[in-house]
Parts: sequence; structure tokens; C-alpha cells
Amino acid sequence: MFSSDLIIFIYNIYFLFRFLATGESLTSLHYQFRLGISTVSGIIKDTCHALWEQLHEEFIPLPNRQQWIEISEKFVEVCQFPNCLGAVDGKHIRIIKPQGTGSEFFNYKKYFSIILMAIADAQYRFVAIDVGAYGRSNDSMVFKNSDMGRRVYNGQFDFPPPQPLPAGPPAPFVFVADEGFAMTNHVMRPFPKRGLDVRRRIYNY
Repeated sequence: MFSSDLIIFIYNIYFLFRFLATGESLTSLHYQFRLGISTVSGIIKDTCHALWEQLHEEFIPLPNRQQWIEISEKFVEVCQFPNCLGAVDGKHIRIIKPQGTGSEFFNYKKYFSIILMAIADAQYRFVAIDVGAYGRSNDSMVFKNSDMGRRVYNGQFDFPPPQPLPAGPPAPFVFVADEGFAMTNHVMRPFPKRGLDVRRRIYNY
């Protein structure tokens, strides 16, 4: 026999997957399952939180210094880019406009979205993520205000100390990003596309 807690958990997981996979509104689920909208919302929020708490240490753990070094070595092997800890970028996830939000979720691509901001390694695996920023926000601001961005800018990610480049002095470890991000000691971005000379084009490549 299954315990009542297990049955409730399975039911909540089914409910969450139904919401995430179909894109159905809370109102639609409220009618289908004969539950109040606040109850539906609470189940989805609490179940997501429980899954994150139980699984994030296994699937997206906070990297330690040795793991950062291993990520960097893989970037050298795959991309011939030394001292690189990851690539960072944002992705707009299309949503239905939430009620009462005005233009907060309306992005420059002319649709409503939330932003998935992520750092990925050389094998396209997530190292760190932040989900849920308003679609109208730009990538640089979302990254700066996210927990992972603050850790990068404040040097709280237990980065390895600067190491010599193949033909140069010691340099800090960095994340690569597009020109929408601000350049800092730990974030490397390409030169703006306008007025590129040969050296800058090669660097961007």
C-alpha cells in the first residue's frame, strides 16, 4: 500500500507536469481538477521548490575550484580557448501575458517572455541558471542582478587564481559572453561590430 504522503506527491508531480507540458492556464486546471486557483498556484510553486531542493545538488551543484579547472581544460580541448570557465547568455521563453503586469514581460522581439539566463560548459551542459526575469530586461542587467551574476562579479565562485596564457602573462579566468554584456575581470565580450580592423575581427572569431 502507498502512504498518503506518497500519493499526494505523485498527484502533485502529475499536476505540475500537466501545467508545464501543456501550457494550460491556472484557470483551466482549476476547472479540470475542481480546485481553487490559489490552491493550484500553491501546488505548482511548492512542488517546483521541493524538486529543486532535492535535485539541484546532484544535477546543478555549485562548482568548486577543481571543477572550474576541469571545465577550463575542456574549453581548451574543444575550443582552444584558455582560462575559460563557461559561456553565458540569456534565452527568452515565450509565455502568455500574466494579468496585471503591463509591459513588464514584453520583450524587444515583440512577444511576452521570461528570461532563462545560464552559464554552460564546453559540452553544452548547464553550470548555473537563473529563470524568471522580466522579458523586457536586457541580458546584462538580468545577469548582474541574478545570484550567479553577483557571485561572478564579486568573485564568490571560488575561481582558480590567474594562470599564464600560452603566450603571455598570467590572466584571470573568464566567462565569454556576447556584446550585450558588460566586460569585467571575469566576463570577456567581443569588440563591437562597427569599425572592426583585422586584429579585432580575428579576436572576435
